[in-house]
Amino acid sequence: MLTVLSPAKKLIVPEPDSARPNTRPELLEQAATLAKATKRLTRAQIRQMMHLSDNLTDLTFSRFQQLDLSDETMGSPAALTFAGDVYRGLDAATLSAKDLNFAQSHIRILSGLYGVLRPLDMMQPYRLEMGRKIKTRRGEDLYDFWGSRISDALNHSLSEHKTPIIINLASNEYFKSVDKKALNRTIISPVFKEEKDGQQRVLSFFAKQARGLMARWIIQNQVDNPADLQAFEVAGYRFSEEGSDDKPLFVRPQPAKKAA
Repeated sequence: MLTVLSPAKKLIVPEPDSARPNTRPELLEQAATLAKATKRLTRAQIRQMMHLSDNLTDLTFSRFQQLDLSDETMGSPAALTFAGDVYRGLDAATLSAKDLNFAQSHIRILSGLYGVLRPLDMMQPYRLEMGRKIKTRRGEDLYDFWGSRISDALNHSLSEHKTPIIINLASNEYFKSVDKKALNRTIISPVFKEEKDGQQRVLSFFAKQARGLMARWIIQNQVDNPADLQAFEVAGYRFSEEGSDDKPLFVRPQPAKKAA
């Protein structure tokens, strides 16, 4: 069983750890090709493409110019570098060495620049959401660029699993990069809802954190059977058989808003 996550816009740079067995991204050569295309982008093109402020435009431009994917030792482990809502739930920095070892073989992070990353794959700071349009020889956007390559990488990983099933905890924007026909595997996409006044709703902020929490729970409990997902009870979420047709539904009472 393989669990798939989205990356995050926010990044941190963790301290190097020589004792940790960091690894090389599987699609690094493809990423290096894409990095050459990002280096050609002007500040004006970046600002227009990503709708960024001047400061974020300058930072993104600088990161594109500094990308050097020929050096596999540069950067930091993916799971410890992304720092958005999903990764607050995952909290990879507090996972044990045993947990990270399981995560390395059971968790995949979809990436606009790298295609697919394992938690301990070395990555350099970048900002390139999967849904952005960037012209390459393969087409007009990143979906064209990656084609079936991401699905091929996931198939390769799944070939080593007794249960060749994908648990999709990625956003729609990122999971759209997975060629479903080329993947040809069972995909399970959990849904997380908040309940208030008798109504159940998907609230983006909470759903992102919940996806990270489930990924962490899968890692710490070494879950490798999709049926066991029904036992997920973290942060108030519980499996709801009602509403769980093709997608397992997890519901909790909506938390009260924190005081400003």
